[in-house]
Amino acid sequence: MSLLDNKLQEKAENQYSQGSDMDQMIVAKFFTPWAPWTWYLMNKSPDSDYCWGIVDGHAVEMGSFSLNELEEIAGPYEMEVERDLYFNPVKAKDLWEELREK
Repeated sequence: MSLLDNKLQEKAENQYSQGSDMDQMIVAKFFTPWAPWTWYLMNKSPDSDYCWGIVDGHAVEMGSFSLNELEEIAGPYEMEVERDLYFNPVKAKDLWEELREK
């Protein structure tokens, strides 16, 4: 299952040159329906599945993650990582501050 459609992939790849700049937008949100893990995509390499973003799991962190690995995660009852279809893009620094306050 592909977590990104062409439009979101293009947005993420267009932001790749911004690296960890917190003024860029979060373009997508991925989550595990069975556990409290969420990945917020800031940018993606045009040449690989390398992604950069904010990860909210055991702690709120910023770092890299593999899109392919997210797509391969298997939860109970054959559940998979999902993309939040109702997520509205937000500035990374605003989301970071919100998550760090909770």
